[in-house]
Amino acid sequence: MFSTATAMQPQNNGVAEQPVVSDAEQPILSTLIAVRNRLAALKKDRGNYYRPHDIVGLYNQTLEQVRLLHTVRVSESHDIMFKNRLDSVLDECFQLFSLFYLALGKNKEVPATYVQLVTIKQNIEMMKETGVYTDADLEPFRTRLKEIRQIVDYEAEKDDEELKVASRPEIMLVTRRLEQCEKELGELEETTRIISDELMPIYEELVHIRRRLTALSFLPHDSIVSEAKEYQKRLIEIDDTRVDDRFVNQETGETAEGQTQVVGLLEDCFDRLHDLMAEGSTVPKDMMPVYDRLMEIRLQLDKLLLTSRWTLRETDLWSYQVQLQDIDAIRQNGQFKDLTGEPAPQQAQAALNFLLHKCYNLLYKLLSSSEPVAETLMPVHNQLRTLRRCLLEMKKYGGPLSVRDLYPYQMKLSSIDNLRVDGKFLDDEGHIPEGQGVVMSLLNECYDLMYELMATDIDE
Repeated sequence: MFSTATAMQPQNNGVAEQPVVSDAEQPILSTLIAVRNRLAALKKDRGNYYRPHDIVGLYNQTLEQVRLLHTVRVSESHDIMFKNRLDSVLDECFQLFSLFYLALGKNKEVPATYVQLVTIKQNIEMMKETGVYTDADLEPFRTRLKEIRQIVDYEAEKDDEELKVASRPEIMLVTRRLEQCEKELGELEETTRIISDELMPIYEELVHIRRRLTALSFLPHDSIVSEAKEYQKRLIEIDDTRVDDRFVNQETGETAEGQTQVVGLLEDCFDRLHDLMAEGSTVPKDMMPVYDRLMEIRLQLDKLLLTSRWTLRETDLWSYQVQLQDIDAIRQNGQFKDLTGEPAPQQAQAALNFLLHKCYNLLYKLLSSSEPVAETLMPVHNQLRTLRRCLLEMKKYGGPLSVRDLYPYQMKLSSIDNLRVDGKFLDDEGHIPEGQGVVMSLLNECYDLMYELMATDIDE
């Protein structure tokens, strides 16, 4: 069976070049490139809503190419690790389809999970590289992977054999991604699991200090000295609790489990602190373009987190995904190199990797916060969200309310309700878009709040 190659992988960092695309695979590659170009064109069209039959039609066309590719790979006796440019294009197509499915509100379908698995893997790998994480950091990924596992298992067990055959390629692709994430997450969980209960508070505090020291590296040196000295004092206090260079159980005097992780993190904090106080904020000139680019991406993603409900199309995230993968690809063995090929100074290295991880994490948050509502329903969804918030605020603060006070909210609620046709919200073409349940739940909640306000306040 074939495998998809992630677009983030370095293409020329001393690694052997990818195999050429065979004559038998060339037509498949051409078709996939045409699909990718069509998806890119649809993504750029801001004047129209995405139409489900366009996306699903292209997706089914892609699945057919996947089946053909599988047949070719088997006939050419390639193993599961074989990959070439075709796999990279296929990966890009599946990531784009995943974003389109999210935009259509099809969050519970297998294709929608693919890009989320890609970003989860990116985050897990960054945490694995830095070694700076707590069990609380892993919890969101653990929860989401369980949800995706349920989606995939449900689809795989469907009784409809025709649908089962049609879905098999996507299930195989997503399952492979899912298993990779589950395996790497399990490795991270094992690292924190062996830390004793007595050492866990110290470990979590050191993780916080380590992150804060990295954040300080972005600030002018003169402004961080005081805070850096406070952390230095605290690190010395933690170090002084060791007995013969080891943390011990205070009751039994035995060596506490998790020495390697905690002592290693303590020493790393001391190293970071020393570099910080000696260098301050130091990013070499030849690394400043990367630093500036990451800072710009981070600011844009931060802004999207605040405004995403109103401005974001899930497919807009594709450009950020590509930019981050491009930056990730220039690293070698997890390190940024300067123009001479030497690793950047430790403090700069930490700052750049911190920013990259932060951007990956923001990207994941945006993907995971996507509502299962088609974009054609989002205007109604957003209006109901705002209306509900207003009604909750009125209920919270109370006060005498009259019919006149509630009239604007009643009118707005009625105007939204009147958009329904036979109890459903339709798009411009008369189709029933995804997200009816979510929107109807909001509508009913607004009615309930309205009745509560009318019943408790009008008499007063």
